[in-house]
Amino acid sequence: MGLLQQLNNRDALSKTARQVADTILADPQAALSLPIAELARRASVSEPSVNRLCRSLGCKGYPDFKVKLSGELSSTQGKVTRNIDFNDSVSEIISKVFDSTHASLTMAQEACDTATLASAISILTNAKAIYFFGHGASGSVALDAQHKFLRFKKPAIAHVDVLNQRIVATGLTKNDVAVFISYTGRTHSVIDAANIASATEASIIGITSLDSPLAKHCDTVLPVGNDEDTDMYTPMTSRIAQLSLIDILVSGVALKMGGAFADHLLHVKASVAETKKPGL
Repeated sequence: MGLLQQLNNRDALSKTARQVADTILADPQAALSLPIAELARRASVSEPSVNRLCRSLGCKGYPDFKVKLSGELSSTQGKVTRNIDFNDSVSEIISKVFDSTHASLTMAQEACDTATLASAISILTNAKAIYFFGHGASGSVALDAQHKFLRFKKPAIAHVDVLNQRIVATGLTKNDVAVFISYTGRTHSVIDAANIASATEASIIGITSLDSPLAKHCDTVLPVGNDEDTDMYTPMTSRIAQLSLIDILVSGVALKMGGAFADHLLHVKASVAETKKPGL
């Protein structure tokens, strides 16, 4: 049963929940842009009451509810992303992009497993070399990861070319870490490279969906909580969530390396500063 059907099933809702449901049903599309505080105010209820209704509908919370409602309201035609229509105004685009991104980051944070992330950070800290693999939007995430991990005193290389990925995957050693990035985990070339890499002694980390084909070839899986349909729409929020996960890994490795890395980082910043004009 869809969210709108559940909201219309008044007999199954408490009096407070019905007030929230009525406010949403009055204009579901407009409700997507409302912060939880504003929705609660319009429904004359508390913010916890809104969250309780969302959870009773099978959502993790209000941000998750907005994402799922957005998907339900959307059709496959006339969309740039799941939320944005071709006839939207600039102000509507601004609101929808930021709301969707905020919801995506909240879901990604809720999906984080501290123990798994700590393990991945230790693996990356101890690696002699790190290789990132990705295509398309995930390829840009791999390149961002390379840019950030280059600050550590170890090789960090992103591979977005299919042939290069297979060649590099074949030559990995026990001192290497391979990080495969794919939101869906169904990209054939990335799966193939991960399969090749899994036959080596390298540590394999996947930033992908938990039960995806790619995940089956990874020793450690870091799922990104997000339900963006990248098959149908232009990927936006899934990429932002992946980038945030990369930032967590970089920060964790930096802290693991301690004072020695802090001194090295000062040298890196000094060398980069020479490429910029002095500030005013």
